[in-house]
Amino acid sequence: MQVYNCIIIEDEPLAAQLLQEYIAQIPQLKFTGHYRTAMDALFPLQEQKIDILFLDIHLPGIKGFNFLRTLHRAPAVIVTTAYHQYALEGYELNVRDYLIKPVSFTRFSQAVAKVIPSLQALPANTAKLPESILLPVDRKKIRLELDKILYVESKREYVQVVTTGGEYISKITTMEMEEMLPQPMFQRVHRSFIVSMDKITAFSKTRLDLGTFSIPIGKSYRARITL
Repeated sequence: MQVYNCIIIEDEPLAAQLLQEYIAQIPQLKFTGHYRTAMDALFPLQEQKIDILFLDIHLPGIKGFNFLRTLHRAPAVIVTTAYHQYALEGYELNVRDYLIKPVSFTRFSQAVAKVIPSLQALPANTAKLPESILLPVDRKKIRLELDKILYVESKREYVQVVTTGGEYISKITTMEMEEMLPQPMFQRVHRSFIVSMDKITAFSKTRLDLGTFSIPIGKSYRARITL
């Protein structure tokens, strides 16, 4: 029997406890973590194989749907919320089911039964995102792993690519660089900046933090990145 890893993002302790109890009653599900905020769950979602995400909408900090938009490899998502009015938006984001609190075990089981067949049907050779790009630097082409790139900054006639291992200068345009990087893993957040969305550690309406780096958000880009 195949078992599917589940996590819960929920700021209400009692609601999270109830979901955990429901998960324990279904042999095909394995509970792997509860996180009070979306940002707390970012690292597990990047580093672990998570099959099903039980997601609340109204969370501290970044809201559930806005967080979902930043994920380039989202698991199957089942929303749990007290609000009816976000159902349409949820289905536009490919949410698998939408549960209204208080959630009964019967309704929970129906949602899980809907999701599991779609996970079983995933082909083994599902197309993957590229793992690296070839960046022209001086007269050579340097292979850069995508998961090492933090951000790209326009420097008029060239771009500066900042990675976890160093910085590279390439004489290409920001638009050319944007075309090389897969979306939504990378997004333009300012006329001069492209960032790796899963490297964001904190944010406000006007800035994004990537560890020790602080990146401005352009006014015309705020609605697009939905932070």
